[in-house]
Amino acid sequence: MTFAWYGHLKNLKAAPLWIAIAASWSIAFFEYCFQVPANRIGAQYFSLPQLKVMQEVVTMLIFAGFSVGYMKVPVTRNYFFAAMLLAGAAYLIFSEKPR
Repeated sequence: MTFAWYGHLKNLKAAPLWIAIAASWSIAFFEYCFQVPANRIGAQYFSLPQLKVMQEVVTMLIFAGFSVGYMKVPVTRNYFFAAMLLAGAAYLIFSEKPR
């Protein structure tokens, strides 16, 4: 979803908005084709909060690589602190004992 949401900011700046929307939705469609089955399978093994935190951690890892590698945004110490907070969230949500 990262490329669908933010890729047009670099590639389609001069294009009309409707083209950016169409391109983003076409990319997002294929990503959803993978996400929905993954959530269905994951729900058999993880709780809903665990799935959400896992999705956020993966999203932020991909976004960090995308923003640095593709969009050329410099890394700041806030990236590190945000990563630590996400790691803490993952620890807390996965350390909860099942009922």
